[in-house]
Amino acid sequence: MQDKSLFEYAVIRIVPRVEREEFLNVGVVLYCADQKFLQAVFEINEARIKAFYPETNLELLHSYLCAFKLICAADPAGGPISQLPIAERFRWLTAARSTILQTSGVHSGLCLDAQQTLEGLYNGLVLG
Repeated sequence: MQDKSLFEYAVIRIVPRVEREEFLNVGVVLYCADQKFLQAVFEINEARIKAFYPETNLELLHSYLCAFKLICAADPAGGPISQLPIAERFRWLTAARSTILQTSGVHSGLCLDAQQTLEGLYNGLVLG
């Protein structure tokens, strides 16, 4: 039997008005050291976001979310953060901040396949 790997994840949220602390889940970022895995998945449902807060700058939101993907992939276009070791990139992405894009607290679990686990979390926490 294959051993399970420890993984950590956080939900990616948009918080259009940080002073109100209202948020909408739009993605998940998952890190699994054993599988050398760091990936973010998200969806910008324009109708849902505009219903939540009509003044949301969707272009800015999209650029922030794309930066998450670049950093996860260690793509140089993601800037200096994308060149850090994988664990440091995850910690940077999930650090507490007061911006339109925030993450939940970090949660952990065990998995066999990090990609499959990321998809399950995304389906349950964002789409579900």
